[in-house]
Amino acid sequence: MATHQQTVDCLLEKTTFAGAVSIKPMVGEHGIYVDGKMIGSICDDQFSTKPTASGRLHAEPVSEAPRYSGVKPHLPIEADRWDNIKSLGDMLRTPAAELPMPKPRKGKQST
Repeated sequence: MATHQQTVDCLLEKTTFAGAVSIKPMVGEHGIYVDGKMIGSICDDQFSTKPTASGRLHAEPVSEAPRYSGVKPHLPIEADRWDNIKSLGDMLRTPAAELPMPKPRKGKQST
């Protein structure tokens, strides 16, 4: 099952105050970025964040689970928790504060 565009739009609408939030398509699903850092994803209409030390505190009582077979565990955030905008903002900003900036991509070299 793929993620519906209305799920992406709904989550993006509720995160406009949380900083520079963007949602980008990736391998049939979507990555969630805060201030240029990938902090989670939307897969099969389910939002999940990367597990970080303080991110776990904001996501409680949720425990880590892989989104699907063969991937690292993430913290699933149920859709009914998206309505608490302050809490949702914390769930987005907290992992972003702990995660490192992505490494710059190397450009193609001409021969």
